[in-house]
Amino acid sequence: MSTVAEAAAARAAGTPAPEALTFARALTTAMADAMRADENVVVFGEDVGALGGVFRITDGLQKEFGEQRCFDTPLAESGIAGMSLGMAMNGLRPVIEMQFDAFAYPAFEQIASHIAKMHNRTRGVVRLPLVIRIPYAGGIGGVEHHCDSSEAYYAHTPGLKVFTPATVQDAYRMLREAIASDDPVVFMEPKKLYWSKDLVDLAALRAEFDGSPDGPRSQAHDGGRRLSVDGAAVVARPGTDATIITYGPSVPTALAAAEAAAAEGRSVEVVDVRTLVPFDDETVAASVRKTGRAVVVAEAASFASVASEIVARVQERCFHSLAAPVRRVTGFDIPFPPPKLEHYYLPSVDRILDALDDLQWED
Repeated sequence: MSTVAEAAAARAAGTPAPEALTFARALTTAMADAMRADENVVVFGEDVGALGGVFRITDGLQKEFGEQRCFDTPLAESGIAGMSLGMAMNGLRPVIEMQFDAFAYPAFEQIASHIAKMHNRTRGVVRLPLVIRIPYAGGIGGVEHHCDSSEAYYAHTPGLKVFTPATVQDAYRMLREAIASDDPVVFMEPKKLYWSKDLVDLAALRAEFDGSPDGPRSQAHDGGRRLSVDGAAVVARPGTDATIITYGPSVPTALAAAEAAAAEGRSVEVVDVRTLVPFDDETVAASVRKTGRAVVVAEAASFASVASEIVARVQERCFHSLAAPVRRVTGFDIPFPPPKLEHYYLPSVDRILDALDDLQWED
């Protein structure tokens, strides 16, 4: 059914019609809803107040909730992270913004040495309900220090959850879950998806979080699908011949490649990992065992990457089901290139199709 027909059907049934929402607005709405639901949720970072953030993701929050709950900080990422640590230890639920991926590196010592370890260090006594929002990856014509894919640093650090949504619905749902979590979450936001748009049933999304002080009803089911996405990958496109495993900014590219492969007679399944930590081995392995072939797609450089880890996990769990070695399509092992060259660096439909062709097909 078309989006227009869906909206018409909703009006005829007297139910709220789905509304067109951008990825960016879904994030803003998620924070606003979380702040309305819990007065302990606070938002801060560089220029997130009156300006609404460099990408306007916090637009309107200071106006609605005041300067005590949405405020600007000095240009000191380590201080922002350290302050969020202290606030979380004392009952607040801070949501902090790092303006760009590489801008978060000065805060890494606080994140890796203290935020990630405090729960373990206190033998489980201290919980750290905080979210570190990081716009990341390329595709926007940005320069060095503005387009890094830094997810592997956080995924490699025990004690952190790492989320990276790829759809408008998941942008809302996953940020609400991150804010509701009692563990620190590094929330990686693909910058190039901020302006993507989809029809969203906000009432239904909000209902997943209503009536529960502990966040989403993670034990509930909707047509057999877990409502919670914490540690749950999803099959974004079903297929039978090969599996593309991907996440975040590469999901739309993988889906486009699967569509192109279909025109060539190949049925390609696409798995959106969604949460890098915790990782859903069950869904990924089930897909690869079914198809027998796999390609991992990610923007980050290949060496010692999340893509490398996924390949290893698939190889360990699906070895006897594989008809060919698992392939990777990633960024190159170089610093992020200048804007006019980034299209050579980023995974493309053609590069993914080449990898699929290399999966030792008998024909």
